[in-house]
Amino acid sequence: MTSTTAATPTGAADAASEVELTIGGMTCASCAARVEKKLNRMDGVTATVNYATEKAKVSYAEGVRVADLIATVVKTGYTAEEPPPPRVETPEPAVESGEDRELASLRERLTVSVLLAVPVVLMSMVPALQFDNWQWLALTLASPVVVWGGLPFHRAAFTNARHGAATMDTLISIGTLAAFGWSLWALFWGDAGMAGMRDEGFSLTVSRTEGSSAIYLEVAAGVVALILLGRYLEARSKRRAGAALRALMELGAKDVSVVRDGREVRIPVSRLAVGDRFVVRPGEKVATDGTVVEGASAVDASMLTGESVPVDVTVGSAVTGATVNAGGRLVVEATRVGSDTQLARMARLVEDAQNGKAEVQRLADRVSGIFVPVVLLIAVGTFGGWLGATGDTAAAFTAAVAVLIIACPCALGLATPTALMVGTGRGAQLGILIKGPEVLESTRRVDTVVLDKTGTVTTGRMTLHEAYAADGADEKQILRLAGALEHASEHPIAQAVAAGAEERTGPLPAVDGFENVAGLGVRGTVEGHEVLVGRARLLEEAGIALPDELVALKTRAEEEGRTAVAVAWDGLARGVITVADAVKESSAEAIRALRALGLRPVLLTGDNRTVAESVARSVGIAPGDVIAEVLPQDKVDVIKRLQAEGRAVAMVGDGVNDAAALATADLGLAMGTGTDAAIEASDLTLVRGDLRVAADAIRLSRRTLSTIKGNLVWAFGYNVAALPLAAAGLLNPMIAGAAMAFSSVFVVTNSLRLRAFS
Repeated sequence: MTSTTAATPTGAADAASEVELTIGGMTCASCAARVEKKLNRMDGVTATVNYATEKAKVSYAEGVRVADLIATVVKTGYTAEEPPPPRVETPEPAVESGEDRELASLRERLTVSVLLAVPVVLMSMVPALQFDNWQWLALTLASPVVVWGGLPFHRAAFTNARHGAATMDTLISIGTLAAFGWSLWALFWGDAGMAGMRDEGFSLTVSRTEGSSAIYLEVAAGVVALILLGRYLEARSKRRAGAALRALMELGAKDVSVVRDGREVRIPVSRLAVGDRFVVRPGEKVATDGTVVEGASAVDASMLTGESVPVDVTVGSAVTGATVNAGGRLVVEATRVGSDTQLARMARLVEDAQNGKAEVQRLADRVSGIFVPVVLLIAVGTFGGWLGATGDTAAAFTAAVAVLIIACPCALGLATPTALMVGTGRGAQLGILIKGPEVLESTRRVDTVVLDKTGTVTTGRMTLHEAYAADGADEKQILRLAGALEHASEHPIAQAVAAGAEERTGPLPAVDGFENVAGLGVRGTVEGHEVLVGRARLLEEAGIALPDELVALKTRAEEEGRTAVAVAWDGLARGVITVADAVKESSAEAIRALRALGLRPVLLTGDNRTVAESVARSVGIAPGDVIAEVLPQDKVDVIKRLQAEGRAVAMVGDGVNDAAALATADLGLAMGTGTDAAIEASDLTLVRGDLRVAADAIRLSRRTLSTIKGNLVWAFGYNVAALPLAAAGLLNPMIAGAAMAFSSVFVVTNSLRLRAFS
C-alpha cells in the first residue's frame, strides 16, 4: 500500500513522497538491518524495514524514483516490489496467496526432512540401535536433509556472501555443512566407515569419539530439521499475528445494489461513487460510508467498534461501510468511497503502526546488524582455543559448530514487530487504532489525562432533562404545547425540547402563526392557545410574571448546569423546562477505570464553571481538577502548563478545536465519532464514542509495550547466556539447534498472548 502519493516504478517522485515496498528473501533481523542500511545510504531516502511484516516504509525526496529504491534492494541480495492497492472488499478466494504457497513449501520441506532426520538422530544417539554399517544408512538419509532440506539456508548464505554480508543463514549453512563435510571426510578417508564402528551416543556436552572416527551426521540433519521446524512455526505464528489486519481488510462488501433511474443495479463496490444511492437489505453489509436517506433499522457495528449492541439509525443518520444491517431496508447515499472510508483509514493506520519501530527495537536492530560477523569470529576463536588447550580436534569442532548454530539473532528481530502486529490488530478488533510504536512508550509515562467535556464526557447534544409544572398546570400539556412550538425552530435547545416532548407525549400538534423572537424565544398558536417559550424576559415583555416557585426551580436548574426555558400560554406562566448536554452513561465508569490505571483525570471545557463542576461531580472528578471557561485557542496553553508542572499529559478530545491540544499532549486520544482534524492529530483513535475505550486503549498499549520488553529481555538474555555455554563446550550442537529454534517460537508465541486481551 502506498502511504501517500508516490511515484510509479517508472516515474519520478514528488518531493517528500512515501512508498511501502514488500521485501522478499529476508530470513532474520540482520537481513532487515542490511536492507535498511543500504536504503538509508541513498540521498534523500529515509527507510524503516520490518522483518516480521516483510515491509519497507520508505520516504524519498524529489529526484529519487521507486525504481531506484527497488534496484538498491535487489543489489543488496533481496527482492522488492510495490504491493497492489489495498482492497476493502472481500477478495476472490480462488487464487492461493504467495504467503500460503510459501508456507506450504516450507511444510513440505519440513515433513521430508523430519522423516529422514529422525532415524539418523536415533541411530547416532542410541548405541543399541547401531548395527554394522549403520553409518552408511545414516549418510544416505542425512544427505537429502542437508542438501535439499537446508537449501534455503545455503542459497541465502551464498547470495549474502556474494554481497559481502553474513546473516543467520550464514551461521546455519556453515555449521551444518561443516558437520556434514567432517562426516564425509571421516567416512571416506578416516576410520568412521569401517564395519562395526560405534558412536558413544547422546551427550549434552561436546564430548565425542576421538579423531577420524567421529561423525556428525545427526548434527547436520537434526539441526536442519529443527531450524526448519522453528521457521515453520514462526511463519505460522507470524501469519496468525497479522490475521487481525487481514480480517479488517476483508470486512467490506464485494458488490452493492445501486439505485439508477428508479431501478436497482448490482455493481462492484469499487465502481461506487460519492453521491450514489444504494440499497442495504436486512443482513447485508453497508457498502461504504454514507447517510441514510430512506428507511429505519438497527446496524451492527461490532466488527469495527467492538460494541456488541446494534445502533438504531433512521433518515439523516450516518452509517459506516462494513457494518451489518440488522433490521429493515435502508437506502444510503454514499459520502466516502475507496481509500477515504473509515474502514480503509483504519486498515491504513493499523498497517502503518505495524510497520513502525519502537526506540527499544532500533537498539536490537543495531545489535543484529553486527551480531553475525562477531559470532563468526567467536566460532573461529572457540575452535582455536579448544584445539590449543586440549589438542582434541573433534571437541574443538563440536564447540565451534554449537556457537554457530545457537547464535541466531532471529528472536531479536521478531521481539517488537510480532507484539506490535498482534497488539495493534487486537486493538483494531476492539475499536482502538494505535498509530505507531512510539505511542506505546508514551502510554507508560502518562500520569494525567485531560478530558474535553463536550462530546467526550458528555454526548455533545442538548437533551430534554425535566419539565416542572406550576400549581394548576399539567406537565404533559406543558411538554405538548412547548414541544409543538419549539419543533418549528432550528435552535439546538428548541430541537432538544421538541424531540424530548415527542418521545414522552407522542405526536405533536400543529402550530399557527409561528414567530421567532431573536435572542428571547418563540411564540405561536397551538390548539387554540397563545403559547410563549423562551427566556423569562420574553414572558416579562408580554406582561407575564414567573411565580416564585418557578423562579426557584429555574435558579436551581441553572446552578446545576442546565439551561431552563419558561413556558406560558393564555397570559399565565405554566412551567419551566430544563435541557442539558447529557453526560454519557459510561463516563463515570470510564473515570474509575482511568484512576485504576494511576491516571489523574482533569476536565477541560469552555463552558462556565458551574456547568463544568456539575458534570465533574456526576462522573467523579474533583472540583480542583476542573479547568473551565477556556477558549478553544487556549487549550494548548493548558496542556503546556500541566507539562511545565512535570506532568506527562494525555488528552482526550473530539472536535476541531481539540486538534492542536491533542498534538501538543504527550499522548493524544481522539474519539472516532469526532472530526477528521482531531483524529489526524491524535496518537490513538477510539472508533466508538465511549470514554471507557480510552482506558482500554491505555491498558492495551501498556500490555503491548510490556510484551515487547519481555521479548527483548528474553532475546538478549538467551544470546548472552547461550554463547558462553556453547563456547565452553557445555552444549551439544543438537541442543543448540533446538534452543535457537525455540527462542524464535517463544517470542512469537508470547506475542500471540495479546490476542486474548479484553
